[in-house]
Amino acid sequence: MPTATLSLFRFDGLPARLWVIGQMALARIALRREGRLQFWKLCGSGTGEGFTPKPNWGVWAILAVWPDAAAARAGVAESPVWRRWRRRAGESATVYLEPISARGTWSGRNPFQPDSPATTAEGPLAVLTRASVKPGRALRFWRRVPDIQAVIGRDPNVLFKIGIGEVPLLHQVTFSIWPEAASMTRFARGDGPHGRAIRTVREEGWFTDELYARFAVLGTEGRWNGAPLLPNPIAAQPAPDQPSPAPTDPDLAA
Repeated sequence: MPTATLSLFRFDGLPARLWVIGQMALARIALRREGRLQFWKLCGSGTGEGFTPKPNWGVWAILAVWPDAAAARAGVAESPVWRRWRRRAGESATVYLEPISARGTWSGRNPFQPDSPATTAEGPLAVLTRASVKPGRALRFWRRVPDIQAVIGRDPNVLFKIGIGEVPLLHQVTFSIWPEAASMTRFARGDGPHGRAIRTVREEGWFTDELYARFAVLGTEGRWNGAPLLPNPIAAQPAPDQPSPAPTDPDLAA
């Protein structure tokens, strides 16, 4: 079964932030050489929890798909890109995910398609949505976001949430973790700002392409905002490189 990982990194100070901006180009070279990877994307984030069009220069992410859970854990632990980013970051965390269902496309393919028919996950459920917003609809799309962010921020059920993206304003990814499917479904499909926005998107065709995927959470590691990523962390193999001050070597390669 393919395994996805979402790795988040927080970079403090101007030198570290300039370094990671350069990695948006340089890291691609090394990722193309990583034979275990089936799919990957480098993403920035918005301010706050990411659900805004204003860039957050301190928070960046690597989304990846691996052949199985063992390859995912080994890749996150050993891959030069992940190791370098952890060394430079003030803190980092990774979520390991097993696809349950996925529909739509991302860069012309569906990277999260499970090998077997969809099942019901026991325990935390992660949801990822990705969309390319039509330029002519971008303003209307972002006008909806503050209401959606406020509602998800008040929802007592959401365990974790972040907005990331490949291209500011136009290519957006939302990621959230819920205790189970029922609470997520109530938020997504109810008669609140999110449910109304989704209906408008469908009726008026705001996106050029989109993808919606659900995952079982296999494990988490690292810390985010000074605490474990989830209130009750699921055991995962620890990454060998913990955040530390920037190395003295040039570290210019991808």
